[in-house]
Amino acid sequence: MTATHEVTNQVPLPYGHDTAADPALLAALERAGAGWAEPELRELGRLAGSEQAAEWGRLANENPPVLRTHDRFGHRIDEVEFHPYWHELMRTAVAHGLHAAPWQDERPAAHAARAAKFFVWGQVEAGHTCPISMTYAAVPALRANPALAGELEPLLAAKEYDYGLREPRTKRGLIAGMSMTEKQGGSDVRANTTSAAPQPDGSYRISGHKWFTSAPMSDLFLTLAQAPGGLSCFVLPRILPDGGRNRLHLMRLKDKLGNKSNASAELEYDGAVGWLVGEEGRGVPTIIEMVNMTRLDCTIGAASGMRHGATRAVHHALHRRAFGKALVDQPLMRNVLADLVVESEAATTVAMRLAQSTDLALAGDENEALVRRLGLAVAKYWVCKRGPAHSAEALECLGGNGYVEESGMPRLYREAPLVSIWEGSGNVAALDALRAMAKRPESVEAFLGELDAAAGADRRLDAAVAGLRKELGDLTDLEYRTRRLVESMALAFQGSLLVRYGDPAVADAFCAGRLGGDHGAAFGTLPTGVDTGAIIDRARPVPA
Repeated sequence: MTATHEVTNQVPLPYGHDTAADPALLAALERAGAGWAEPELRELGRLAGSEQAAEWGRLANENPPVLRTHDRFGHRIDEVEFHPYWHELMRTAVAHGLHAAPWQDERPAAHAARAAKFFVWGQVEAGHTCPISMTYAAVPALRANPALAGELEPLLAAKEYDYGLREPRTKRGLIAGMSMTEKQGGSDVRANTTSAAPQPDGSYRISGHKWFTSAPMSDLFLTLAQAPGGLSCFVLPRILPDGGRNRLHLMRLKDKLGNKSNASAELEYDGAVGWLVGEEGRGVPTIIEMVNMTRLDCTIGAASGMRHGATRAVHHALHRRAFGKALVDQPLMRNVLADLVVESEAATTVAMRLAQSTDLALAGDENEALVRRLGLAVAKYWVCKRGPAHSAEALECLGGNGYVEESGMPRLYREAPLVSIWEGSGNVAALDALRAMAKRPESVEAFLGELDAAAGADRRLDAAVAGLRKELGDLTDLEYRTRRLVESMALAFQGSLLVRYGDPAVADAFCAGRLGGDHGAAFGTLPTGVDTGAIIDRARPVPA
């Protein structure tokens, strides 16, 4: 067909950029003592910003996994088929150590380095980061059984993605999943009815149904079941030591709102063989070590999505014109874009601070362990809660183009609610903060000490911290007020970090809007006087 007219004012494709060229991320990496990781991070960032990686993500989502319960002869196989590009995404993540590699890495701040890479690579495609996160998080729980950990941890940390059903100890690398929730209990895992019967050889026979099993194609799973001594944690391999298939039956895959590339399944244990991790009756304290690590990744993942949305919105506004000038020069659009960037950098900064705290706590710093315990519950609630509204506004910056699948923004929007639900939805995360304060009251002083490090630097932050202290001292209807309290804690935490370490324009805008109350309910309602130009420039995509 011949051209009928010349088309102009089209935005170039958002490829060929270095996703790791993120000033807030790079500064946090350096503060954490992981500056040594920047060359690999930048290498990964260039790949993440490429058209090739974008195609991997697109096709992995447009061709979601398929469950094959039986082969053509009627034999039970319980296998999940993935698009080849899913495996490319997984292979890249494992090769760069986004899984369990930090647990075997003796370099300083290995967990912060891994968090930065997780943040960058997650902007390509978020679905595959679920099994990557599970594998990372499995290690501290497995260490409750030193013998099992000694065998499995090196394989979970190996930088080789070795897909396929084989006996774990014969593989070059392993992926782990988690299987906790049941139909009748959901987040109340103590209501689980799956049973575990001890066997003479030290193993257990596990029977029951799991309503949600993350990454069902994994080599092994951590799961909860009722043993004679109470709710306990077990590890179950897909393939047994004798080479036979364990009796883990995949009943169906979940048809989810988003996260289409990743498989989530209902799973039936039909006398499956498992081994105890930790003590009988200590299942929740054992597996909570895994949950805390995946909650960290939920926070990083939410921040990653916000950064992706903000940079895509800025890229569009830089190249699209309306009413006689570029969108990025329109005053109201500048307000929206700057507000998106402020939210993104606040999320990035607190996520990386918690990754840094993980390194320090693992090194024996008790104060950091307290800050991390409470700070993680607070950030998991608030940062993940902000993601859906942020992605919706970023999508809207592209107008009707953003509502079209080809833009990639609908996938970002569908993905955003996931991390606010995974590993404890909003109420669970908020109540976990209360639980942390009740169980370890000293964690409150450790958290407030973190905020006090910025005392005197900004009057709006000082006022917010003073108000928070008052809230913490009021026990009236505390559970009813939990969301408001935890939100206040999160905002003060973010404000403290930005005032100390962030870009001055970003810190000023955050304190004015989020702490000073000079902000509306929607994005794009920052007060006058904010340096929108300096803020927006921080999200300009940098050519690779």
